[in-house]
Amino acid sequence: MRYWFPFPLLSLSLLGLWLLINQSLSPGHIVLGTMLGIAFAWVMVNLQPDKTRLKNIGRIALLAGHVAHDVLRSNIAVMNVILRARTRPVNSGFVAIDISLRDENALALLACILTATPGTAWLEFDRQTGVLLIHVLDLENGQLWVNLIKSRYEAPLKEIFE
Repeated sequence: MRYWFPFPLLSLSLLGLWLLINQSLSPGHIVLGTMLGIAFAWVMVNLQPDKTRLKNIGRIALLAGHVAHDVLRSNIAVMNVILRARTRPVNSGFVAIDISLRDENALALLACILTATPGTAWLEFDRQTGVLLIHVLDLENGQLWVNLIKSRYEAPLKEIFE
């Protein structure tokens, strides 16, 4: 069975996403979504992703809470930047951060977190030096961003993945 369905959770998730996007439970959409889910699971087999074992599952809830709080706070901050753009110029800039994460899945999750948080964008990660370059929309203190990312995101991700 594992041969025909190499990533069953991925296939089921893609089927569910397909049905949500199309807002239909018709037999045609179920069959098409199932076929797409199985096909994309086979694409994942060809990509040969590394197997990851989660070490500290209890930290996932804490990390999710930090991310939800920071996304909400960043939305308000970006709204303030947009509303005060005429009175005060935007002070955007780049921040280089030394990251000690090496697990590819942890790095991918960190990239998703930083990109999903309004006002920040993951730009580049150099594997040899471990330096992450991000762009911040309203940069007042670069060291504050370094401390925030290392304490609120990198530390929990290290506990979860490494």
